[in-house]
Amino acid sequence: MGLEHTERLERPVGVDPFNPVPIGLSLRFRISERRLLLFLGDAGLLCAALLLILAWRFGLPLALDTITGRPRWFILLLVIWAASAGIFRAYDLGRAANLRQGAAAGARAAGAASLIYLSIPYLTPQLNDSRLTTAAFILLNLALIVSWRVTYAAVLAHPTFRRRAAILGINPAGRALAAVLQTVGRAEYDFVGFIITDGSGAAGEETVLGQADDLVALAQRWGIAELILVDGPASADNPRLVRAVLGCQELGIEITSLNGVYERLAGKVPVEHLDGNFQAALPLDRGIGPFYAVAKRGMDIILGALGVILTALIYPLVALAHRIEDPGPVLYRQARLGQGGRRFTLLKFRTMRVDAEAAGPRWATVNDPRTTRMGRLFRRLHLDELPQVINILRGEMSLVGPRPERPEFVTALERQIPFYRARNALRPGVTGWAQVNFRYGSSVDDTLVKLQFDLYYLKHMSLWLDLAILARTLVLMITLRTQ
Repeated sequence: MGLEHTERLERPVGVDPFNPVPIGLSLRFRISERRLLLFLGDAGLLCAALLLILAWRFGLPLALDTITGRPRWFILLLVIWAASAGIFRAYDLGRAANLRQGAAAGARAAGAASLIYLSIPYLTPQLNDSRLTTAAFILLNLALIVSWRVTYAAVLAHPTFRRRAAILGINPAGRALAAVLQTVGRAEYDFVGFIITDGSGAAGEETVLGQADDLVALAQRWGIAELILVDGPASADNPRLVRAVLGCQELGIEITSLNGVYERLAGKVPVEHLDGNFQAALPLDRGIGPFYAVAKRGMDIILGALGVILTALIYPLVALAHRIEDPGPVLYRQARLGQGGRRFTLLKFRTMRVDAEAAGPRWATVNDPRTTRMGRLFRRLHLDELPQVINILRGEMSLVGPRPERPEFVTALERQIPFYRARNALRPGVTGWAQVNFRYGSSVDDTLVKLQFDLYYLKHMSLWLDLAILARTLVLMITLRTQ
């Protein structure tokens, strides 16, 4: 496939190559703009619902003065909504663009936020004094949020409002990004095709728009709002290509990097396509701030201490279950590698038979036949992880971080997977970004995908991301999902 393929491409509707529409006036929203728009709609409707209930129940004026006179009521509602929306992933734009999933996520978040709001005395209006008022508040929130989410999915997820994007250059990394744009990013992007640079060629069934020599004209012809660079710094060696890219930027076209777009959409780092690019794999331009480090460790100590109490309470029940089904030690001790590659002993409630590794170490799987019946239940409830609070209090682990791996597997994984040792920069965690986004890992391929998520966490870790991971872990526990 070559340039002749461009002649068979369908010309985009509404784009005149001889009189192109100014790209800067496009209604094709950025991802951050879409999330802001969703939040503003949610926030406005939730405040409107509370205002209507207050007017009906207490006779307060249906005016802005009611909000400014009692700001605490409305601010608290929005704070609770933000937390609930984070737990139920209501601002996952892929979900929001799907009519059914978007409405369901909005309904769950609105229902949870309403119930929590009603259960807080003194800080909120006494809406739960009347069952009718309580029901009206919940139902009105549900109706308004679901209606807004349905409207968003039906209208704002339409191709008219998507950002038309092209990839400059063709290589395996570009093809991987194209797949992400057409799946995960389909709600935000309308992927147009590839533009060939001097150092890249077409192979396979890619949609090729043309050569980079005609970059500005192609961008205008296809109404491109975002140009994604595959080659990155290497493109700077080609003066003609640099001038063409800058010409696109002068037209108001956003110039982005493949790694940045991939991370933003997929929530992981495309480690297999980095070719030794340390800058793309590691957080070279940001470190861990002292506030975050202290807050993270403080959260570990507080929740770890509470976890010790919970572990002590359920220990007799676990011991009894083992005695009935598979007598042996209650706790399972296993060597793992932690921060800096240091060995430590991981503690868990035993979920497998005593002779599970008589033939030597091997990967555990989701429905591992070596798991006891009670062990399967412990795993479903994630109760087997509870004794790790001892590791947390010792400073060997954190609540959130990459899962620690067994030394027997690490040497082979380091040889097969680039940047695998980057995980050792952090304390390993009981849960992590990989655990809430990917299934139970049981192979080298699975480990590669989990490393992509771990590197994303390493580059973007923050207190807010930690809280989001803990919230999603809680949802997985409540719904008995392993992922």
